[in-house]
Amino acid sequence: MILRNVPRSPWRALRALFLCLVVLTGAVACAGTSAPERPATSASARASGGDSDAPQARPSGGTSPPAWAKGMATVRADALPPQAREVLALIDKGGPYAHRQDGTVFGNFERALPKRERGYYHEFTVRTPGSRDRGARRIVTGRGGEFYYTDDHYQSFKAVLR
Repeated sequence: MILRNVPRSPWRALRALFLCLVVLTGAVACAGTSAPERPATSASARASGGDSDAPQARPSGGTSPPAWAKGMATVRADALPPQAREVLALIDKGGPYAHRQDGTVFGNFERALPKRERGYYHEFTVRTPGSRDRGARRIVTGRGGEFYYTDDHYQSFKAVLR
């Protein structure tokens, strides 16, 4: 091979450049496309084929969600589990909360919610009947008046329509 005596560092640079070109080409190709809209359902509802006790995914009555909820699954506040509705009432009153972590900053490390500065989101525990710890359910609030519900410990969120 002719290029056998070439030092390895130029080859590494060429490989890195090639990789960057591939990634950028893919990003440019995907930038103009949009995914088809799917009905928003929870992973557990999809896996079980639907659940009559599960929160409804979209609001009824044809109302469109607020701008902050665009593209997200939504749930009406009155369709949330009773424990989540209790937490919403406590948030409206300003407490008292059952857990010392309630009201603390939610870091959004999973990046499941829109990116905002640290301190924008706060989390509140939603009691899970039969759970010996805080469980997986939470309400997360945003400084702009947003409310989000998760029943799978931050893996997915639904925008709460109030």
